[in-house]
Amino acid sequence: MNLSQPPRQLRLIIETDDFDSALHFYRDVLGLTEQPAFATDGEDRVAILNVAAATIELATRTHIHNIDAIENAPSVEGPTARIALEVDNTEVAMTSAEEFGLKVLAPATRTPFETINGRVQGPSGWQLTFFQELETLQERTKRKGFTTDVHRSR
Repeated sequence: MNLSQPPRQLRLIIETDDFDSALHFYRDVLGLTEQPAFATDGEDRVAILNVAAATIELATRTHIHNIDAIENAPSVEGPTARIALEVDNTEVAMTSAEEFGLKVLAPATRTPFETINGRVQGPSGWQLTFFQELETLQERTKRKGFTTDVHRSR
């Protein structure tokens, strides 16, 4: 059974023990815009921060380890979830994250798939990857190795 319409929004919910620090990082350091969100009183706090576009990336354990190796980042055992944010300049994003006090897990690195990726240990324990695209999606689809699962299975 398919939905009559695909979902319109992806919302990633991050539970945090240091709400103020996480909010400051994502809203003020990274510049995400905040939209109204409902909460009650006291410690019941929430912020919804808008990112222009969202995707869901499904990956096998082998792929995750290969990306860790390309980025020179430590591998984590077991199922993981990581936030990846496309930025205009990975170096600037990494510098901002470091100045905020986040630990660099992998410095900005040019990848074989034409991005510049860098990874930090983000607020609330999530790994956060910044990536800067160096070519368009149209350019990428013309190169060997870039396909979709639907095209691969034909």
